[in-house]
Amino acid sequence: MAALLPGEWIKNWEKGGKSEFVQLCRALSENKNHDVGFRDIQQALYELAYHVVRGNLKHDQASNVLGDVIEFREDMPSILADVFCILDIETSCLEEKNKRDHFTQLVLACLYLVSDTVLKERLDPETLESLGLIKQSQQFNQKSVKIKTKLFYKQQKFNLLREENEGYAKLIAELGQDLSGNMTSDLILENIKSLIGCFNLDPNRVLDIILEVYECRPEYDDFFVPLIESYMYMCEPQTLCHILGFKFKFYQDPSGETPSSLYRVAAVLLQHNLIDLEDLYVHLLPGDNAITEEHRREIVEAKQIVRKLTMVVLSSEKTEEKEKEKEKEEEKTEKPPDNQKLGLLEALLKIGDWHHAQSIMDQMPPFYATSHKPIAVALCQLVHVTIEPLYRRVGVPKGAKGSPISSLPNKRAPKQAESFEELRKEVFSMLCYLGPHLSHDPILFAKVVRLGKAFMKEFQSDGSKQEDKEKMETLFSCLLSITDQVLLPSLSLMDCNACMSEELWGMFKTFPYQYRYRLYGQWKNETYNSHPLLVKVKAQTIDRAKYIMKRLTKENVKPSGRQIGKLSHSNPTILFDYILSQIQKYDNLITPVVDSLKYLTSLNYDVLAYCIIEALANPEKERMKHDDTTISSWLQSLASFCGAVFRKYPIELAGLLQYVANQLKAGKSFDLLILKEVVQKMAGIEITEEMTMEQLEAMTGGEQLKAEGGYFGQIRNTKKSSQRLKDALLDHDLALPLCLLMAQQRNGVIFQEGGEKHLKLVGKLYDQCHDTLVQFGGFLASNLSTEDYIKRVPSIDVLCNEFHTPHDAAFFLSRPMYAHHISSKYDELKKAEKGNKQQHKVHKYITSCELVMAPVHEAVISLHLPKVWDDISPQFYATFWSLTMYDLAVPHSSYDREVNKLKVQMKAIDDNQEMPPNKKKKEKERCTALQDKLLEEEKKQLEHVQRVLQRLKLEKDNWLLAKSTKNETITKFLQLCIFPRCIFSAIDAVYCAHFVELVHQQKTPNFSTLLCYDRVFSDIIYTVASCTENEASRYGRFLCCMLETVTRWHSDRVIYEKECGNYPGFLTILRATGFDGGNKADQLDYENFRHVVHKWHYKLTKASVHCLETGEYTHIRNILIVLTKILPWYPKVLNLGQALERRVHKICQEEKEKRPDLYALAMGYSGQLKSRKPFMIPENEFHHKDPPARNAVPATVQNGPGGAGMPTSLTINTVRLEEGTTEETDKLKEKSQGVVKVINKTVNATPKVTTSNGNSASNSKIIKEKDDKEKSGKEKDKEKKDKTPAATPEMKALGKDGKEKLKEERANKEEKPREIKEKTPKSDKEKEKVKKEEKASKEEKSKTVVTIIESKSTAEKEREKEPSRERDLSKEMKSKENAKGGEKVPVAGSLKSPVPRSETSESEREQKRRKVDTHSSPSHSSTVKDNLNELKDSSAKHYINHTTPTLSKSKEREVEKKDLDKSRERSREREKKDEKDRKDRKRDHSNNDREVPQDSTKRRKEENGTTGSSKHSKSESPSDSPRLNEKEKEKSKSKSSGKEKGDSIKAEKMEKSSSGSKKESRHDKEKAEKKEKRDSTGGKEEKKHHKSSDKHR
Repeated sequence: MAALLPGEWIKNWEKGGKSEFVQLCRALSENKNHDVGFRDIQQALYELAYHVVRGNLKHDQASNVLGDVIEFREDMPSILADVFCILDIETSCLEEKNKRDHFTQLVLACLYLVSDTVLKERLDPETLESLGLIKQSQQFNQKSVKIKTKLFYKQQKFNLLREENEGYAKLIAELGQDLSGNMTSDLILENIKSLIGCFNLDPNRVLDIILEVYECRPEYDDFFVPLIESYMYMCEPQTLCHILGFKFKFYQDPSGETPSSLYRVAAVLLQHNLIDLEDLYVHLLPGDNAITEEHRREIVEAKQIVRKLTMVVLSSEKTEEKEKEKEKEEEKTEKPPDNQKLGLLEALLKIGDWHHAQSIMDQMPPFYATSHKPIAVALCQLVHVTIEPLYRRVGVPKGAKGSPISSLPNKRAPKQAESFEELRKEVFSMLCYLGPHLSHDPILFAKVVRLGKAFMKEFQSDGSKQEDKEKMETLFSCLLSITDQVLLPSLSLMDCNACMSEELWGMFKTFPYQYRYRLYGQWKNETYNSHPLLVKVKAQTIDRAKYIMKRLTKENVKPSGRQIGKLSHSNPTILFDYILSQIQKYDNLITPVVDSLKYLTSLNYDVLAYCIIEALANPEKERMKHDDTTISSWLQSLASFCGAVFRKYPIELAGLLQYVANQLKAGKSFDLLILKEVVQKMAGIEITEEMTMEQLEAMTGGEQLKAEGGYFGQIRNTKKSSQRLKDALLDHDLALPLCLLMAQQRNGVIFQEGGEKHLKLVGKLYDQCHDTLVQFGGFLASNLSTEDYIKRVPSIDVLCNEFHTPHDAAFFLSRPMYAHHISSKYDELKKAEKGNKQQHKVHKYITSCELVMAPVHEAVISLHLPKVWDDISPQFYATFWSLTMYDLAVPHSSYDREVNKLKVQMKAIDDNQEMPPNKKKKEKERCTALQDKLLEEEKKQLEHVQRVLQRLKLEKDNWLLAKSTKNETITKFLQLCIFPRCIFSAIDAVYCAHFVELVHQQKTPNFSTLLCYDRVFSDIIYTVASCTENEASRYGRFLCCMLETVTRWHSDRVIYEKECGNYPGFLTILRATGFDGGNKADQLDYENFRHVVHKWHYKLTKASVHCLETGEYTHIRNILIVLTKILPWYPKVLNLGQALERRVHKICQEEKEKRPDLYALAMGYSGQLKSRKPFMIPENEFHHKDPPARNAVPATVQNGPGGAGMPTSLTINTVRLEEGTTEETDKLKEKSQGVVKVINKTVNATPKVTTSNGNSASNSKIIKEKDDKEKSGKEKDKEKKDKTPAATPEMKALGKDGKEKLKEERANKEEKPREIKEKTPKSDKEKEKVKKEEKASKEEKSKTVVTIIESKSTAEKEREKEPSRERDLSKEMKSKENAKGGEKVPVAGSLKSPVPRSETSESEREQKRRKVDTHSSPSHSSTVKDNLNELKDSSAKHYINHTTPTLSKSKEREVEKKDLDKSRERSREREKKDEKDRKDRKRDHSNNDREVPQDSTKRRKEENGTTGSSKHSKSESPSDSPRLNEKEKEKSKSKSSGKEKGDSIKAEKMEKSSSGSKKESRHDKEKAEKKEKRDSTGGKEEKKHHKSSDKHR
C-alpha cells in the first residue's frame, strides 16, 4: 500500500505536517465505507508510531497529535491498542535497543489515551511489566491459567439432595398441558425459570426433559422451537448439542434402535439453526470411513454376482455353490447396526430441510444415501411437493384429474417451482442426488418426464427473446443431463414398466436423433457401471436374454416375443446388444427375431436403431472375411436384419441413413449393403442380375406391369414403409447427397478404397455401390413427386461439372425429371387447346419435348470436348441418354402374359368350391380391376411410344453430323453412349441394343449399322476383361439382344431384304461426305451378310477362347458370364461350339480345386452348352459356300477353334488353294478362277464387310481413313488404293488373308521380334506383288504351301512353347501393352471398341502386323485380306502381342535338334501319304479338321494365351484346307519341328534360329516344290523373307 504519511510532513511537522495529519485522520474517519476507513486509520496511526520508533518524530509530539485525533472515532483507543500490539511484536524481535526504548516511551506517553485493561488484553506480559502496568509477568501468567481452568474445566455440581422431585413433576405437568389455548412459550419459560429456582433443578436436566416432551409431542413445533430457543439464552451454546449427542450415544449399542422421534427433533433443531450440523455429526455413528468401506464392499459383491452369472458352472459344482450362497445369505440376514446419519437425513428430508440434507449426502459416496429406500422415497416426496404448482399448470395430461399434493407446513422448506427456470434452483439437484433410485416412484418419474415434454414444446416454439433463448438453452442442457443421469438409469431399475417407456418416448421424440443416440450410448456403455445395483441388473438381463435366445425358434415366436418385450421395457440397450451379437453369428435367427420384436415400445424401437448403428460402426470388427475377397458375414446378416426390421416396424431411419452417408463421405462403401437392403425391403425395389428375360420385359412397361411381372417377390404392402423411407430422406435432406456420394464412390471404390484390397472384393464393392445407386435412384424416381424431384436434382451440367458425378449416373438421376417435365408440359398444352387429332397431339408432344430438352442440349455441350460434337449432335446425345425402354417399345407379350395369368386366376376362383361367395366376389373384383389397369396402361404406353417414334423421326436428320467419318461417328457413339449405358443396368443393356436397331430402322443419315455391329462383336476381350461381375452380366445381355437382331436378319432372306436391304446402314462404300444414295451394288447382299455374321461368330469365339485361356480370374469369370447370357443366339455353328466346349471343359478340370467359383460357373455353362448342341448347325448351313464346300467346311471348322473369321467364300478360296496336290493344280486353277468370280460378287459386298469392322476391306480402309484423319496422307492414299483393287484379287487376297492371317497370327507370335527389327518395309511391297501374283493359281498353290509350312512351324512352335506357358503369361501382360500401343489403343476401363484397328491404312496395318504380329508370310498378299486379317489380327494381335511366348532356351535347343532331324525324314514319308490321304480326308475332313486344328489351337492357346493361339489356329485352318490339314498333320510334325522350331527359336534365340530357320525354310521349300511346284515367286519371296527375318533375329 502507498504510504499515507509523506516524509515532508514529518520533516515540517510543526509547520504544517501536524495539521495535515489531523485533517487526514478526520477525512478518513468520516469515510462512509466503514471497513475501508477503519483500515486506512489503522495504517495512518501505524505509520505515525513507526516514525516515532525510528526516531524521526518525538514521542511527545506524537502523543499530542494522538490526543487530538482520539475523539474522531469511538473505537480509536482500540485501534491504537492494535497498532501498539503489532509494534510490540515487531520491536521485541529487533536487536536495536533504542527502537524498543522509543516504543515504550511512546506507549507511556499515550497511557492517558488507552485504558489499562485494553492494553493488558493485547500486549505481551513482559511489555506490560516494563511499562509498570503489572508487577511481575510470571505471576500474571500463573493467575491467567488458573482462571481459565476454573472457567472451562470445572463442573458445576448440583446437589442432588437439594433438588426436589416435585420440581420435575411440576415441570412435566407444565410442558404436558394442553397447549391449544393461548399458552405461549414465553409464559411457560417464566414458569420453568421459577421451578428451577424454587426446586433447585439442574438446568441441563430441565433442557433434556423439554427435549423428551418435544419428542412425544412432535405436532407442537411452533411451541417447542421458540421455547428451546429462548431457553438457550440461559445456557451455553454447546449444551443443546451435547445433550442431543448424549441421547444418540445411548442408542448406539448393537441392539439399540434410534427412535424416529429423536431424529425428527434433531432435524427440526438443525433446520432452525439451534445447533450446527458439524457439531452434531460427530456424535452419530457409523463413521464416514465405515460407510465408504461398506460402499466398496457392495460394488465388489455386485461384480462377483456378475462373474457368477457369466461363468459356465458344471452341475456337480452347482450344489456346492448353492450351499455356500445360503450360508452367506444367513450371515447377511443378521441385522446391520443402525445408521444414525441416514436416520437424521431421512428426518431432514421429511421436514423439507434440503440444505442440511444435501450437506450430509455430500459426505457420503454418490448414491449411497438414496440407495436406501426410505431416503429415496422421502426425497421423491420432497420433489413431488416442490414441482407441484408447475406440474399442475403445464404437465397434467388432458382429461387426467390427478391428486394434488399439499405443500409442507414448514416455511423453511424449499420454495415450490412455478416456472421452468425455478426447477433449476433445487429440483434438478434433488433429482441428481436421487439418480437411478427415482425408480422407487414411477409417478414422480412420469411427472418429471411430462414436465420435460412441456418444456420441449416451449423450447421448440419460436418467438422468445434472445435472453430467454439463452436461459432455455441452459435448461435444455440440464434436462439432457437429468435424462442421462436419472431417468434412463431409473428406467433400468423399474420392473418392465412399459408405460414409463412410452411416457419417456413422448419426451424423447422431441429431441433430435443425435441427442437421443448420445443418450442411448451413455446409457449402454457408461451408466451400467456407475452403481452396484445397475451392475447386477445388467448381468441379470444378459442372463435372461441368453435364456430366451437359446429357446427362440420360428415355432415359439409369440411367447418368446412376449418375454423379449418384457425384458426390453427396462433394459433395451443390453438386450439388443446381445440379440444383435447373436444375429451376427447365426443369420438363421433373423426371421424369428424380427417377428418376435412386435411387443416393443416406441422407445425400444428407437434404441434398437441406435444399437444397430453402433454394431455396424464397431471398430473392432473386420468388414472383410479372412480371405479378403468377400464382405464379412456379420455385416451381411446385420444388413438383412436392418432391412427386415425397418420395414416391419415404425423405426426412425434418419440415423441409419446419415450413418451410411457419413461412411460414404469417408470413402467407405461397405455399409452401402445396408442401404441396399433397406431400400429393397422397404420399397420392394430389388436389384438382381438374375432376372429372366420375361421379367426384364415386364420392367419396360408401366408401374402396374412392373409390380405384377417384374419382380421376384410379389410386392405388397410396401406403401407405408416406402412412404416412411421417403419422408426420412426428404426431412433430413439426404436423398440427393446419398445419390451423389454413391455415384462418386463408384470410382472411389477402385482408386481410393481398392488399393490394398483383393480384386474380387473391389469388384464386389463396385457392384454393390452401383447396384445400390440404381436401386436408390429407382426408388426416388418412383416415390418422389415431380416437384420434390425437380427441386432436389440439379441440371445435368451442374451434376457433372460441379458435383463430379459420372455421366451415366448423372443422366440416370435426371432421366425421371425429363420424363415428368415433358409429360406435365404435354398435359398443359393439351388442356390449352382441345384438338383431338393424332397429329395435333403428336405436335404438342414434340413441342413439349423441345421446350424441356432444349436447355438440356445446351447443358450437355459442356460435358465433352468440342471435337466430339463434330460427329454426333448434342441433341442425339441427350436423346439417347434421356429415353428409356418404356419410350421405345411396348412389351405386348408381357401385358398379354399378365392378363392371361389373371384370367387363369379368375377361372380358378370360379372353380374353387370351398371359397365363400363374398370372398370370391372380392377376389374376382380385384383381378378384374388389375386386368383393366394393365390394359389401360398398355394402351397408354402404346400411344406414348408412337409419339416418341414420331419425335425421333423428325430429329434423326440432325443426329449424326459426320464432319469427320462414319467410322469416327460410330466410335463416338459407342464410346460415349452405348458402352457406358449398356453396363449400367439390365434394362439399359436391352435399351442400348434396341436403340441401335431403332437408329438403323429410322434410316438415320451417316449411321453405318454394319460398322456399329461389327465394332461391337469384333473384339470383346477388353470390354469383357474390364467389367465387374454384374457389369459382365449386363454386357452379356446387351450382346445377347444385339445377336438376337443379327440372328433374325441372318435367318431369312425376306426379313433381311425387308429390314436391311435398302437401308443406309448396310451401304458398304462409306464416303466421307454424308452421301446416302448408294446404288444397289453398294448395298451388302444377303449372302455376304451371312458371311459377315459368321465372321462375327468366329470373332466371338476367338475372344472367348482367349479369355478362357489367360488363367486370369476376371477374364475367365466374365467371359463365362457373358457366354451364359448370349447362349440363346451363340454359338450357332457346330465347330465354334465344339471349340468353346473343349475350352470350358478344360477350365472345369483346372479350376475344380483352385477356384471353386469359376468351376461352378464353368460347369453351369458347360451343361447349358451341351443342351444347346442339337440346335447347332454345320458351318456350310450357316453361310453358303461354293461347290468345293466340302473342303471349305474343314477349313472353317478349323476356323472354329481359332480359325480365320473371314467370309467363307474367302476361306473357301484359301482352302482350295491349299488343296493343290500336283494332280489338283489344274482343278485349283479352275477353282481359283471360280473363286475369283465368287469373290467378284462378294467384293461388292463382302470384302467391304469383311474388313476389321465388318465392312469390306475397302470400307475398313475408308473407315480407317476417316478415323485416322490424324494419320498422314500416305495412309489415306493407301486406303484409297485398297478401295480400288479389282474385286478378284481383293477377294483372293481376302481368302488368302484369311489363311495368311492365321499363319500370320501364328507367326505373329513367332516372328514378332523379327519383324519388329525389319519394320517390314519390304514385306509390304512383297505382299502387294504377291497379291498380284496370286491371281495365278500356281502362286496360290505356292502360297498355300508357304502357309502350310508356316502353320506347321507355328504348330511346332506352339508345342515348344507349351513348357514356357507361365512365362508367356507374364509376357502376355507386357506385350498386351505393346499391342495396345501398336494397334488399337483400347482403354481397358471404357468399353470403347478399339477403332484404330480398322482405321490404319493398309500398308500401315501390314507394317503393324509385321511389327506386332511379325509375320511376313504371303498371307499379306492381298489388301482386302490384310484388312480382314487386321480385323482378326488386330483382335488377335492384342492377344498375340501379349502372348508371344518365349520358350525356355534349353527346351528350344532340344526341340530344335530333334525336330530338324525328324522333320527331314518325316516330311518325305508324309508327302507321299499326304497325296493319297488328302482326297479321302477332304470328305472326312470337316470333322477331323475341326478336331485337329482345334487341338492344336487348344495347345497353342494354352501356350500362348487365347488370342495368340487363335491366330495360330486361324492361320492353320484356312491354309490347312483339307490338304493342308493332312499336310499339316504330317508336316506339322516334320516342319513343325523345322519351322516351328525355327520360328520359336527365332523368337527366343537369334543365332540358333537363324541356322534353324534356314534349314527349315529350305526343307519346306523342297516339300513345297515336290507337292505344288513351289516355283511361284511369291512363295519364294516369302520364304526368303522368313529367312531374312530369322537372320535379323
